[in-house]
Amino acid sequence: MSEEKKDTTPFVKNGNTAIITKTAIPEKPQKSSKAGRGKAFKQVLASFIANIGTVNTGMAFGFSATALPQLKSPDSSIHINDNQASWIASLSAAGTPIGCIVSGYLMDSIGRRRTLIVTEIPLILGWILIATAQNVPMIYVGRLLIGFGSGMVGAPARVYTCEVSQPHLRGMLGALASVGVSTGVLIQYVIGSVTTWNILAGVSAIIPIVSLLGMLLIPETPNFLLQQDKRERAESSLAKLRGSTCDLDEEIQRMIAFKEKNHVEPLKTPKEVLKALLSPSALKPFTILAVYFFIYQWCGVNTITFYAVEVFEASGASLDKYWLTISMGILRVIFTVVGCILCRKCGRRMLTFVSAIGCGSTMIVLSVYMYHVQYWKDNNLQPVYSWIPVASIYVFMISCTLGYLIVPWVMIGEVYPTQVRGIVGGMTTCAAHLSVFSVVKTFPFLKASLNDYGAFGLYGAMSLGGIIFFYFFLPETKGRTLQEIEDYFCGRTKTLKKNSTQTALP
Repeated sequence: MSEEKKDTTPFVKNGNTAIITKTAIPEKPQKSSKAGRGKAFKQVLASFIANIGTVNTGMAFGFSATALPQLKSPDSSIHINDNQASWIASLSAAGTPIGCIVSGYLMDSIGRRRTLIVTEIPLILGWILIATAQNVPMIYVGRLLIGFGSGMVGAPARVYTCEVSQPHLRGMLGALASVGVSTGVLIQYVIGSVTTWNILAGVSAIIPIVSLLGMLLIPETPNFLLQQDKRERAESSLAKLRGSTCDLDEEIQRMIAFKEKNHVEPLKTPKEVLKALLSPSALKPFTILAVYFFIYQWCGVNTITFYAVEVFEASGASLDKYWLTISMGILRVIFTVVGCILCRKCGRRMLTFVSAIGCGSTMIVLSVYMYHVQYWKDNNLQPVYSWIPVASIYVFMISCTLGYLIVPWVMIGEVYPTQVRGIVGGMTTCAAHLSVFSVVKTFPFLKASLNDYGAFGLYGAMSLGGIIFFYFFLPETKGRTLQEIEDYFCGRTKTLKKNSTQTALP
């Protein structure tokens, strides 16, 4: 065995590192023809159903923005003060990291599909509890359940999508979760503007109910079934997901050969799980994505989202702040869909660089303008060129949506080894939400310490500085099979930049 292959495999068998055998992975057919591909409609439909639940994540974000003003109103059936409002807004975030970890464990224990079904239960209960709330504690518990369920749905939806879709569709379909989140925020803004908070909660319960019923109709992923030594069910699942146009035998044989070559078996003991988590194929991509999420959150995207009205007001924009906020939400949904399509055509690295450069430069422009706004205020001067901050924020949101808001979430389902894809996927979504918390929570402090222009200048510098990290460490996974990506992080192949017709080693 060559030195390159020695001690690089993460796979665990009976508590020991497995020995890589000489079983060959069948060659990919070296042809550019689309013949033999599975039916796109079946993969799109299964992915769409799996991602319905992600709409709830956006709805959890958007609910407090429309509900809190109503609950603070004197004529509300339940009247709240500022302290209670802060708890209602933040309790969903408190439950999210816990849900991420729980869903990661469940994915590798009971499967991707069953985990997505279980995920909908706390969401349904949470929305119904708020809709029928008679007092503030009922709203608290409902928000906690919604946050828990929103945390649970993130990783399994993305892992399921990536495991059931072929490489040419995986990027586009993997971005559906980002579309779902953006859509959820917009739904709450629109419905919340024309109805009461409790009716809004009742309507919101429809989404997880539809998602649960839909998940009953689609199959488990072939990857998980093969890991559980259920070959017949894996073949049946693949047939449902690909249709008659795909060479099912060739694809299933590749999966089986990869499983046998690397002894991919269920991990039964905590020691085996820990050893797999600390292996290069899990630890390397986790580190890359954790840093990615930290950089992308510290570009200021959720500061803009959470404090949109305040930011527009501080920027000196002359237009109505609430109209600007809603239009920004619409823009986010539109370009999330555009990014979803581009993710199929363009590489992960390219879209990431678009975001890093676009977000960094627009935050710097906004920072410079806000510095002048402060000067004009101090000297009782009228602000000029008030279109600049609005344009900066809009271009910022477009740039961020095309890469940052899509690429790392897609890669959660791509870059982790089969054995611990669920657990590490949950850990990654947990790290992502902790990064969200860090930037949103520190914004008032940064604003007080550095002023608005200093805070946004810091965000811009963080995004531009991230270009260095992305250039050296972010791999290109577009068009690669999950097995090829796994081989790369194990060290069995040195690059993912080869022709897609080349396969991982024998």
